[in-house]
Amino acid sequence: MLSSNDKKLEKLDPFYRPLVSKHKTSAEIISEARNALRTVRTQRPFTPQEDQRKLFGPASSRTPENRPPSSFSLHASSFELSDSRPISGTRLSPLELKPKAPASPSAEEDPCLSFPKPPVDPVKIRRISSARARLFRAASQGALLPDRSLPAEFSKAKLQEKDTEIEVDEVFWNTRIVPILHELEKEENLETICAACTRLHHALEEGNMLGNKFKRRSILLKTLYKLVDVGSDLLSLKLAKTILALKVSRKNLLSVCKLIFKISRNEKNDSLIQNDNILESLLEVLRSEDLQTNSEAFLYCMGTIKFISGNPRFLNEMISKGAVEILTYLVKQMNENTKKCGIHLPNSGHLLVQATATLRNLVDSPLARSKFLSIGTLPQLCTVLEQYMDDKDVCTNIARIFSKLTSYHDGCAVLANYPRCYALFLNLLNKYQKKQDLVIRIVFILGNLTAKNNQAREHFSKEQGSIQTLLSLFQTFYQLDLRSLRQAPAGADQPISQRPPSEAEDVLIKLTRVLANIAIHPRIGPALATNPQVVGLLLTTLEYKSLDECEELVINTTATINNLSFYQVKDSIIQDKKLSLAQLLLKLLVSNNMDGILEAVRVFGNLSQDHDICDFIVQNNVHKFMIALLDAKHQDICFSACGVLLNLTVDKDKRVILKEGGGIKKLVDCLRDFGPTDWQLACLVCKTLWNFSENITNASSCFGDEDTNTLLILLSSFLDEELALDGSFDQDLKNYHKLHWETEFKPVAQQLLNRIQSHHTFLEPLPVPSL
Repeated sequence: MLSSNDKKLEKLDPFYRPLVSKHKTSAEIISEARNALRTVRTQRPFTPQEDQRKLFGPASSRTPENRPPSSFSLHASSFELSDSRPISGTRLSPLELKPKAPASPSAEEDPCLSFPKPPVDPVKIRRISSARARLFRAASQGALLPDRSLPAEFSKAKLQEKDTEIEVDEVFWNTRIVPILHELEKEENLETICAACTRLHHALEEGNMLGNKFKRRSILLKTLYKLVDVGSDLLSLKLAKTILALKVSRKNLLSVCKLIFKISRNEKNDSLIQNDNILESLLEVLRSEDLQTNSEAFLYCMGTIKFISGNPRFLNEMISKGAVEILTYLVKQMNENTKKCGIHLPNSGHLLVQATATLRNLVDSPLARSKFLSIGTLPQLCTVLEQYMDDKDVCTNIARIFSKLTSYHDGCAVLANYPRCYALFLNLLNKYQKKQDLVIRIVFILGNLTAKNNQAREHFSKEQGSIQTLLSLFQTFYQLDLRSLRQAPAGADQPISQRPPSEAEDVLIKLTRVLANIAIHPRIGPALATNPQVVGLLLTTLEYKSLDECEELVINTTATINNLSFYQVKDSIIQDKKLSLAQLLLKLLVSNNMDGILEAVRVFGNLSQDHDICDFIVQNNVHKFMIALLDAKHQDICFSACGVLLNLTVDKDKRVILKEGGGIKKLVDCLRDFGPTDWQLACLVCKTLWNFSENITNASSCFGDEDTNTLLILLSSFLDEELALDGSFDQDLKNYHKLHWETEFKPVAQQLLNRIQSHHTFLEPLPVPSL
């Protein structure tokens, strides 16, 4: 006789997945990583390194006649001897008494003037005052003292000191600078000249003679310009460093930037650039010079910085010297000018190609990535996309930056919170629909955003034409892929299974990933499941593409179908095509690809809620395959296979299948091996065994003596212990799983234990493997 409690247990319904799925929150979806709805991963698109250093690479959309040259000749004649420039900043108030200073050459004097002889007493060199040093430093930076009246006594003392300064200038010039200039004029030995250039720079720095305020600057520049014709890269870099430190402008600034650019085109010169610290000089140009006045000089300056940013040895130095901040500010300047004036600055598109290519190289560094996110680089780059939508080179570089940044959670979070980005990306996809290199990166970015953020899925889907744009791209690249397959020569050199995805296949891989990710959203998923074009393209992909031809595309497509098959909604195309789909999945099940098998089993887990699919499974012996997979010792595979078996046992006529292939024993083994650490799998096993034993009259005849005793011991022990989780889980996830161990698993385990106990004739216990 059964007790009243046992009779109540007998009346409980079989366990199965509900026909109407309860929509889970995003937190639950993240926590239960093996749920029917899953995001899909893929590799970032590969960008081959350019063989040659040029302003614009071989893939540039710019024609040769529409872009500045990367090759040119430079000589001393490329520089102008006159290099006057307006003095910025507030001037000092004139002194009441004008000091009488010894005559000295001015910036406009005869450049052929001979050098003066050194003075007799070199001890006077040490008389340079700290006040003079501060004055020259401020003047060189364009930050002179404010205009104000000075007390008479103070002015008189300063006036006396100022006569002293001019006298000391003469001494320093004659004793320290002139001998080096004489040495440079001889041009006897390259090594000697290079050493003299280094000493000259140090001497000018010591005497505070760098900048553009020193009166004999034109004499210095004439000597340095003449040495450019020597043609040595090492010497030219030393000359360029000093010329830039003397704050040349206009044509001379352009010429010296071109000189450095020309040298930097040879990778072998990177060590010379690093040794002479040219990077700091170039960044100073971008930081202090006027962008609008010197746009062409900026172009070659940024071109050089782009080249050396591709060398990992420079990354840390560039970032520490503020390259990210400087480039972001320049981008911001160009954006603001376009917004204010309605037109682009001269060369702004060319400049942005260099700036964005440099940022693309810098973003590989974790330190640079944190700067990108903290100083607002991403919104500025989005603004560039808006204003330079017609410039494919600029858009491609920014897409590369975003594809790198969104490979990380914090980068996704920042970009996802910029709502305008979704419309921008869709506009780019529609504009450049057949440009694979740009399309694939935009789609990859969308896949990253929609993989990590449910709000991003909603924002994207709400943009007008978002789904249709994806489907249009899918159709375009599907046709390209078909065409390439028809044109492929017979007997290709490389085996199909070993070749990388084609360009068209790679786009399709990324597109199916976006579809799989947005299908997680409880509003978008059902709409996609009822869209004939969406389901039709996915099924067509499974029909014409095999795992051997393109594994990732087939697996992503199946994962997308799995997400759509989760929704049991009216007018679902998945449901209408269920038998055709099941037939396609058989190809995956009989493959040797475990990832493909797992995805197919997951889809069967959703489809097997339907009676017709259950019949299909039994008629085609798919259930035997599911039972065999319980031996896989792989939790995800066991979980999915057990889900199919659970749905099959809802039908009383199909419960006997668990007797085939040792199904009961394998389920018990799964419970023993994985139950203590996996409440979800333990629940499925218990629910399957509950369904199987609904009409039980004798536990031993139902399960067998050995499995019955094992179940009694296992279930009793599980009801007395907590879920065992290792240290890889954070505390919130541990609490989440422990809660479900108590509320989900233990009630099911208790019911099953009661049923077995009530129908079990206790015999001598059989040995049970230790837990």
